Amino acid sequence: MSSAAQPWLQIDETHDPALTSWVAAANDPATDFPVQNLPFGRFRTATNPAPRLGVAIGDQVLDLERAGLVEPGSDLNALMARGPALRRTLRLTLSRGLRAGSPKQADWAAALMPMAEAELLLPCRVGDYTDFYIGIHHATRVGRLFRPDNPLLPNYKWVPIGYHGRASSLIASGQGFRRPNGQSMPPGAAEPRFGPCQRLDHELELGILIGSGNTLGEPIPVDQAEDHVFGLTLFNDWSARDVQAWEYQPLGPFLSKNFASTLSPWVVTLEALAPFRQPFTRPEGDQAPLPYLDSAQQRASGAIDIGLEVHLQTAAMAERGQTPARIARSNFASAAYWTIAQLVAHHTVGGCNLQPGDLFGSGTLSGPGEGEGGSMLELTDGGKRPIELPGGETRTFLQDGDTVILKARCERAGARSIGFGECRGTVLPAPGMAISAV
Repeated sequence: MSSAAQPWLQIDETHDPALTSWVAAANDPATDFPVQNLPFGRFRTATNPAPRLGVAIGDQVLDLERAGLVEPGSDLNALMARGPALRRTLRLTLSRGLRAGSPKQADWAAALMPMAEAELLLPCRVGDYTDFYIGIHHATRVGRLFRPDNPLLPNYKWVPIGYHGRASSLIASGQGFRRPNGQSMPPGAAEPRFGPCQRLDHELELGILIGSGNTLGEPIPVDQAEDHVFGLTLFNDWSARDVQAWEYQPLGPFLSKNFASTLSPWVVTLEALAPFRQPFTRPEGDQAPLPYLDSAQQRASGAIDIGLEVHLQTAAMAERGQTPARIARSNFASAAYWTIAQLVAHHTVGGCNLQPGDLFGSGTLSGPGEGEGGSMLELTDGGKRPIELPGGETRTFLQDGDTVILKARCERAGARSIGFGECRGTVLPAPGMAISAV
């Protein structure tokens, strides 16, 4: 299938790297949000607490309602439901209106507000959330900790592995969350213990947000799958590793994953990511996917070059005024064993109906090398090798007061670099619990 049949792959006037904006901060080479990006999100302010739709441009938010681009009370789910054609039209309108010299400047200037003065919210209502496991280097490294002779189970390279998560505990970037309580089985113990998680971890993921859905019982073919995807966000699916090790067999994660997952506020659309597409390839000797997950289009442009980073700031670092330290980096294209379209096709092949705003987590996106682990579990070799931080502190797993910041950026010669903003969360102490004796 050609890019003409999939317009989100086309490079058009909105991607021109020479474009500048009348919003001065959007022209800073370091900004995540130049006029070539234009991600969508929701925000509110102290003077107007009703959530509103916005687009990030430089260090500003364009209020789409005040700019006359959406109806009063519009939400992102409604925009998602209307499909990619409307999104592309709106992107073009935004691009032309925010460019330097646009006649819209006088009207739209009043619809801008500093991002620092806005409360950035979850970008949409998430009805259902599925977490996948497409990071092959993460799966291999973690599998090796538990199964040194057989780190990848036989199904991994045939089927996109996933489980259904808990949408109600999704939180917006910047919010703290409580360390979870739960059961775990200490090494050598005869019975489990109950109490605060001792091996709290982050997971470097991308979130995939569904646009228009499908009818129950009607699978989405792989070459139409991206027509049902609105865009990507950063996603931190916090994990209680000690709780997970005790509970995950035979049905998989439960309390170890349902206490909090952090989603970044800005949704970078597939159109914005078009210049950063690249061929999707598997390691030499690996089998091809089954036909319902395979196509020439996927092989030609199914991967997306997105650089990813994890930063950590302890409470002591914050008190000393030290900036967060980067502890890991990786790349979506080299980390992912499955494409976005393959996840959508597989999720629906049995007839499951997706809905606007549904969220897929990619699973932890780790690289193969040193310092490329997307979790503390990998970076510390299961807690055996602590990470050294500025100021002399070390970490094997996260402590109370630690803040984890995920970042992502797309950079390529001949294209304007774009980013995703931040996905930030802080660990708070576990809630106290009074346990009654029976």
